Amino acid sequence: MSRTTKRTYSAYSQDAMSLFGTTIRAERKAKKMTEPELAERVGVSRSFIQRLERGDITCGIGLVFETAYILGIPLFEAVPSRLTNQIQNVRDRLTLLPKTIRIKTKAINDQF
Repeated sequence: MSRTTKRTYSAYSQDAMSLFGTTIRAERKAKKMTEPELAERVGVSRSFIQRLERGDITCGIGLVFETAYILGIPLFEAVPSRLTNQIQNVRDRLTLLPKTIRIKTKAINDQF
């Protein structure tokens, strides 16, 4: 049995999700889509769309991105080739960084 943990989110994260939810609602209405129509396109329930539009920060990020894509809301870059370039740049940067991060341990002072 899994436990649900109540998480605390920063005001910035909450504001960002609220802005994103409002943007989703505005774009859906601009495209004259109902909540059930958008929910069907995304493959989720109407209540999920309602939660997303209210800025519920616990919505799954994959579904949030998919909803934005369906509505034509750019997340990072409007041009897919630029997004591909950004992905490659981050991957190149990762190759320069250590593969694992080791926790530094204190040397034991065994001289009494």
